[in-house]
Amino acid sequence: MKRAIVTPAVLPPSALAELKQWLGISTTHDDALLGNLLRAALDMCEAFTGTAPLAMVCEEIVPPARNWCDLSVRPVTAITGVEAISPGGTRTALAADAFALDLTADGTGRVAILSGGDASRFAVRFTAGLAADWSGLPEPLRHGMVRLAAHQHRERESSGAASVPPASVAALWRPWRRLRLL
Repeated sequence: MKRAIVTPAVLPPSALAELKQWLGISTTHDDALLGNLLRAALDMCEAFTGTAPLAMVCEEIVPPARNWCDLSVRPVTAITGVEAISPGGTRTALAADAFALDLTADGTGRVAILSGGDASRFAVRFTAGLAADWSGLPEPLRHGMVRLAAHQHRERESSGAASVPPASVAALWRPWRRLRLL
């Protein structure tokens, strides 16, 4: 299952202001580039920690199964709807008694389809994220994203983007890292 982001997380102007302060930049010339670096840092934070830092609305397509199906993004704060997708692609909202929802203590969202008619797939829409906004993020996560974006900005002329965060950023994010045994 892959998630689709319906409404991405919002990075407020204060996030860009923090990055510019860290870099000592006072002009607006590089604002678009710096904003892109912050969005990339947000994505890398999620990939590294296994936790969506900022609230976003997502959708996942799940198979027709009566067993619990875990959503791939954590922490899920709300599951807002389930739609049946017919073989032809038509979507129909499921009645509340046609599915079961569960939010576990670790932030995992789960859904079980109890009756779905002839639908071959189901779309589950939900909100996931550790914090509702930038200021609500734990300081180490927020500071790690600023440091990573600053690092990538400084390295843009040389080695470019690395596939893993620098050790100073990883140390800030490590307490939030979720490891999964397969």
